[in-house]
Amino acid sequence: MTPPPAPGADPGSAGAKAPAERALAWLHTARFLTTAPTLEFLPAHDHPEIAFVGRSNAGKSTCINTLTQQKRLAFASKTPGRTQSINLFALGKQGTVDAVLADLPGYGYAAVPRQDKLRWQQVMANYLVSRPNLRGVVLLCDPRHGLTELDEILLEVIRPRVEQGLKFLVLLTKADKLNRSEGTKALSIMRLQAAGGEVRLFSALKRQGVAEAAQLLWQWTHEDDQP
Repeated sequence: MTPPPAPGADPGSAGAKAPAERALAWLHTARFLTTAPTLEFLPAHDHPEIAFVGRSNAGKSTCINTLTQQKRLAFASKTPGRTQSINLFALGKQGTVDAVLADLPGYGYAAVPRQDKLRWQQVMANYLVSRPNLRGVVLLCDPRHGLTELDEILLEVIRPRVEQGLKFLVLLTKADKLNRSEGTKALSIMRLQAAGGEVRLFSALKRQGVAEAAQLLWQWTHEDDQP
């Protein structure tokens, strides 16, 4: 009996299962590397880095934990906006490092003091513009609310780098709360707004889009390994 395709893989694609499993196994190697309150504390390294960004309640920590198949790798605070540092996670088998995930603080939460909001907006902008080995950005967005003003500012910040080749993916989180027509509409709208990036529906609960996202992250960071 032929096994079912990996979650999120295209059932019609004969080679979809193996790459998805490889990418998910790779992401499962994620482990905490360091935390940096400001950019000067970020370690310099030569590995490709992928940043996760998004509004405080967009499901960023849940997304990272789902992709890495770890329950508490990224801390999901009950009070959005609490995380005020950039957290780095190393990827690679048997203690080696071949890529790094960067979890940037969530933004836009009303309870965070205005001065902290402004400080982190500047830190994030500087990171996205100047981090030399940044290979890709994953923006988490709740499609029921759409892009916020801060999301749109972020898109403008990274647009020049996307045009120069920076990889960009928008994950529409909590997709299990949408019916089929709502999901299709959300994809269509976001593709018009995504500044040249890719867009996927994502649900941690139903594992929708998990394998697809994992494969993209693998491809972004292993371009030299691909035929």
